[in-house]
Amino acid sequence: MPLRIPDKLPAIDALKRENIFVMDTSRAHSQDIRPLSIVILNLMPLKITTETDLIRLLSNTPLQMDVTFMKLKSHTPKNTPIEHMMMFYKDFDELKTRKFDGMIITGAPVELMPFEEVNYWDEMATIFDWAKSHVTSTLYICWAAQAGLYYHYGIQKHTLPKKMFGVFRQYVTDPLLPIFRGFDDYFFMPHSRHTEVRRSDIVANKALTLVAESPESGAGIVMARGGREFFITGHLEYSPDTLGNEYKRDMGKRDDVDMPVNYYKDDNPDNPPVVTWRAHANLFFNNWINYYVYQETPYDIDKIE
Repeated sequence: MPLRIPDKLPAIDALKRENIFVMDTSRAHSQDIRPLSIVILNLMPLKITTETDLIRLLSNTPLQMDVTFMKLKSHTPKNTPIEHMMMFYKDFDELKTRKFDGMIITGAPVELMPFEEVNYWDEMATIFDWAKSHVTSTLYICWAAQAGLYYHYGIQKHTLPKKMFGVFRQYVTDPLLPIFRGFDDYFFMPHSRHTEVRRSDIVANKALTLVAESPESGAGIVMARGGREFFITGHLEYSPDTLGNEYKRDMGKRDDVDMPVNYYKDDNPDNPPVVTWRAHANLFFNNWINYYVYQETPYDIDKIE
């Protein structure tokens, strides 16, 4: 797709090697089209990896999009060069007067902390409030999903007895929703988390709709405000080797590390992973962009409310 991303972003070369079409800003300026404006608040430690994962999925529609990366003023990442952050990211203060067609808020490695004890919680709360009136539709992923459900709807998170780690089958509760157009009866989604939100709390809240769930991993995707908010407890955006890299990183460093479930061929970590989620991940993001962003956002972006 004609995805407009900043010139020289590392993801460009990586995705071109995968034969995925991306358009840098210089080329895109020659097209007379009102592009969709997408902002990504990237809270993950390995920001370049997450950028690549998300752009890979956003690159699967024929619509032109401008992608902006947001960072927090109250938090300095430790695992990404400061030069990269200065070149490609903008503080919320620089973006708060703008409106966006779509927003993605990623997970963060702070899930075992109470929300209010996260050192950037106040800024996150401000961004959550801002998104309700400045963004047509927002995807909240993993920790951001739990944080958003807690902040907006009072849904508590709960610590799991052991890490939910692997690839789990998800069942769609309403196959007629546009977000699941073209889906099969079930799909797979990677999970990597130590906490959960409980099904009973979600279905008891009339403002929320549980749209995908798993008998193993629990609540999978929650929708609110008619699709203006989606809360995804897993990681559809993960590349094939992400769970494996996490497993190898944590082995020997933690005493609660199990091999990811339903991930390696024959459950043998010496074998490559079996990728079962990529097709539905692309379809989910494509449906989100088409039906909940493009079809709903006003042509005059300033009329978003």
